[in-house]
Amino acid sequence: MEESISGFKTRGDWGDIVEHGERITHALQDAGAHDLDQGDGAHYAQAFEEWDEWRPKAHETLNSDVSEKTADQASVEEGKGEKAGKEPDEDIKTAGEKLSESYEKLEEDDAEAAVGTWKESIDYVARAADSAGRKALRRVEDTVYQNVMTQLAPYYFDNELVSANIQQSARNGGNGEQFVFEVNVNDDGLKEDVSDLLAEYEDEIDRWHVEVEKDTDAAEAIEGAEPPPKPDDNSRSTTN
Repeated sequence: MEESISGFKTRGDWGDIVEHGERITHALQDAGAHDLDQGDGAHYAQAFEEWDEWRPKAHETLNSDVSEKTADQASVEEGKGEKAGKEPDEDIKTAGEKLSESYEKLEEDDAEAAVGTWKESIDYVARAADSAGRKALRRVEDTVYQNVMTQLAPYYFDNELVSANIQQSARNGGNGEQFVFEVNVNDDGLKEDVSDLLAEYEDEIDRWHVEVEKDTDAAEAIEGAEPPPKPDDNSRSTTN
């Protein structure tokens, strides 16, 4: 692993890349990133979960799984209408209802109420247009990121806690596909803690056991059998 001001970088095959992501994830967790206070009562918990979901896994591939997750995390955030759980056509319908109410208020000589209801109608129309625009942009983004941008730029992740990117390098002789994975911790104090923990892992852990998905369906299908228990931390066991 190479460490610099821009982050923690490693080069190697897919197993090396997965292990690098796991080590940094465990270091973040051991440093308490998921509980770290950002100020004003905010924490890094959600940012940590987003990173843990995006980081490459042993059972995944770069061109399929990581590409899809990169497109998902880069998509346009939800607007007010979407956060309220409303589709554009629902807001348009509500806008029409508000407009009808506005005309009724005018007939009742209640100009102030009519203007207020008319403004609400306009707000619903604007919200519907915003939601429709965001949905259309996401469809474009998904195609662009997965089919175009990832061919030109690295697969990347970025939030307030972690910035990371993976690039596929040229094949290295007969060693198959090679990758470059760089991860930066955006909080300077936390980055120092992660650096110290990564150094400890290097000194104390003889062999890093990469996490893999466990298939428990077969065991559950056998009458009377139960799936094997999940260890608390099987990724950092050591060999003596």
